[in-house]
Amino acid sequence: MTQTALITGATSGFGLAAARRFLGAGWRVIVTGRRAERLQPLVQEFGAERVHAAVFDVRDAGAMEAALAALPPAFADIDLLVNNAGLAQGTAPAQSASLQDWHTMIDTNVTALVNLTHRLLPGLIARKGAIINISSVAATYPYPGGNTYGGTKAFVSQFSLGLRSDLHGTGVRVTSIEPGMAETEFTLVRTHGDQGASDKLYTGANPMTAEDIAESIYYVATLPPHLNINRLEIMPVTQSFAGFQVARES
Repeated sequence: MTQTALITGATSGFGLAAARRFLGAGWRVIVTGRRAERLQPLVQEFGAERVHAAVFDVRDAGAMEAALAALPPAFADIDLLVNNAGLAQGTAPAQSASLQDWHTMIDTNVTALVNLTHRLLPGLIARKGAIINISSVAATYPYPGGNTYGGTKAFVSQFSLGLRSDLHGTGVRVTSIEPGMAETEFTLVRTHGDQGASDKLYTGANPMTAEDIAESIYYVATLPPHLNINRLEIMPVTQSFAGFQVARES
């Protein structure tokens, strides 16, 4: 029987790569995002019977509900939710950061994620489905300028563990995938479009790719149903753990 996945933030990066991975394996996929022009090529390539593009901003709860209510019958029964939509904005320390950037990250990474998860839980329980939340190593390891972004991803990781506990006995699997450095549009968004900063970060670092994370998402989703990966932390070999900061007195 063909299974159906809903993948948020599928216009680029992990979400787009994951959509392609699941479609390549024969799944039906609902892809969401704000930019219709980035979702439609998937529909054209794989066909409307395999891909449904739901164009909305995940921060808009009303638009989310309308999109879910309008799903074609073939896509209505969702077996897998991949909460991928998320972003970092700004690189400044907390004392000089933009409050609007903070709210954008909270609204996208936390509020939208819990809204969609809550909405889909009854169906996921009925089908003994799975939830994969895309967190980050920033949930565990702080870095300068990571203030609110790290806080939102710590929420995602802990929320995933809480869901896992609450869903005990239902057959629903819950996983938090926590990537480290991966070359996507992430840094462009975080720096508000600074291509130079993005290039500097990734040059020579041999970072992970969106396809690497998509493969991990697919692996977790297709394990035998009696297995659950609780947390999966992934880094490129070139990335590890920094030393503690020390502010020295003069």
